[in-house]
Amino acid sequence: MSWATVLASIPSPSINQFHVGPLRVTFYGILVTTGVVIAWMLTKRRWLERGGTAEEAEKIMLRVVVFGFLGARVAYVSTHLDRFQGPDWWKVIAIWEGGLALYGGLTLGAVAIFLTCRQLKRPVTMFLDSLAPALPLAQAVGRWGNYFNQELFGTPTDLPWGLEIAPQFRPPQYAQFETFHPTFLYESLWNVALAFAIMWLDRRFPSLRGRLIGVYFLGYGTIRFLLELIRTDTTFRFLGLSRNAWVSIGIVLIGVAVLAWRRRTAPTPSEVTP
Repeated sequence: MSWATVLASIPSPSINQFHVGPLRVTFYGILVTTGVVIAWMLTKRRWLERGGTAEEAEKIMLRVVVFGFLGARVAYVSTHLDRFQGPDWWKVIAIWEGGLALYGGLTLGAVAIFLTCRQLKRPVTMFLDSLAPALPLAQAVGRWGNYFNQELFGTPTDLPWGLEIAPQFRPPQYAQFETFHPTFLYESLWNVALAFAIMWLDRRFPSLRGRLIGVYFLGYGTIRFLLELIRTDTTFRFLGLSRNAWVSIGIVLIGVAVLAWRRRTAPTPSEVTP
């Protein structure tokens, strides 16, 4: 086999799970969990740098993870009710098989942050600054779970990095095609770059502290909107755009608004990193 043949496409994995005794372990679950652990560790470190305590960080993060997963699953199930009919109704809780809607997770996660920071009497912006680069890093790792599940890919392509998709996973309208845009890879690489960009901006432009989450909203909303233009997993369309594309536009606008916001008072000492 020549190198030209090897580089002609990206093969999809032949398995997406394995067993440890009676326990079924999915690569999707491993990768999502790994992303959460990375986000937890980075957020905690940045929170401590800003004057918070380890106990506070762990309390907030625990609630964010619980509410985030709950919101992500509820949002997914609510838009895919046809997949949970009949004897498979119980799979509404089977997040290890895939099926998490990021924007639902962000929504309930934000509620958890707001309520817990108020309880701890800590600025919400202090935690959001700590979390801002950790979010895209977690997503960058978690998106590889879609690769193992052969899901959420894009339209057909003959580019050298086209992703091979098994016939049973291809949308009916694209059944005759073999390779598709690896949207999981595009988003993963973008998210890594976004995370490092946020950390660089944090050091280079102290005036952005308290608004770093706006960089995340703007950056992620942009790439998600672009990817929604080529993703094939959404049947609902309004004016040619998917539901998540419209939400992405809203996220970008929120990001712009956050970055344009000028606080009238000086940042608190906890929001300024020496």
